[in-house]
Amino acid sequence: STYIDTIPTLVDEKNRLHTHLNQLGAATGRMSSTNPNLQNIPASGELGLSVRRAFIAASGHKLVSFDYSQIEMRVLAMLSGDEALIKIFQSGIDVHTAVASQVFKVPPEQVVPEMRRKAKVVNFGIVYGMGINALKANLKSTREEAAQFYEEYFVAFPSIRAYFEQVKAQARKQGYTETLFGRRRYFPGIHSPIPPIKAANERMAVNAPVQGTAADIFKLALCQADGVLKKHNLHSKAQLLLPVHDELIYEVADEVVEQVIPLIKGAMERVLPDSQVPLVANSGVGNNWAELK
Repeated sequence: STYIDTIPTLVDEKNRLHTHLNQLGAATGRMSSTNPNLQNIPASGELGLSVRRAFIAASGHKLVSFDYSQIEMRVLAMLSGDEALIKIFQSGIDVHTAVASQVFKVPPEQVVPEMRRKAKVVNFGIVYGMGINALKANLKSTREEAAQFYEEYFVAFPSIRAYFEQVKAQARKQGYTETLFGRRRYFPGIHSPIPPIKAANERMAVNAPVQGTAADIFKLALCQADGVLKKHNLHSKAQLLLPVHDELIYEVADEVVEQVIPLIKGAMERVLPDSQVPLVANSGVGNNWAELK
């Protein structure tokens, strides 16, 4: 009822589907999509992929996607200035493997898939301000094990803990936090006498600069990519269809696909030329949305 029955009824006379993009649709600054919500199309599982296969490129064109690699972890490294995390990204090794190596105290080559999985859960948990109970649920572990992971993480990356405490103190003092570019998000419940409300506001305050800066970088990338296409007279042959969180989807004429990919990828990676932490963009090409990954 959400996708298969509804979406086909919304196309125009050319079988094109048009969504409404809201520039500040999410509190963190990400765009949102409505009528229909095309940022909510399932990305995995056979049913999800079968829905995505219905979104096809026009004749003589390909769908081309560009997405940032681990953008929020990279932003966390930038904002916290944590030297260990910055070095991981500068080295180009897989961040989840590197974090597993630090937390489990084994060389990277001895990190097994289960260690990497747990490190990935903890990485994303830290970014989203998860506490020990939420980590326990996501790790499917005991509370003791979750608490140990939590502690080991901050021992390995001490500047992250200091940064989070600084962000919470700023939110309590000023009532808001800021992205790298100075965009604010306010937290009226940060002084609530009700503990769950106060805790939720502290979690959101920790996450807002990270997710908000990632959203700002993404919007700058949109502008940079648009500029580089105009500069090379490719604007009519490579058209933006949809931004999806950290991903841009274009419809590109077959004869310029190989030319367009490095241009847009390069524009995205050069958004913050002076940053210690490199930005990395990946690309995918396909005849339909399911083929892009």
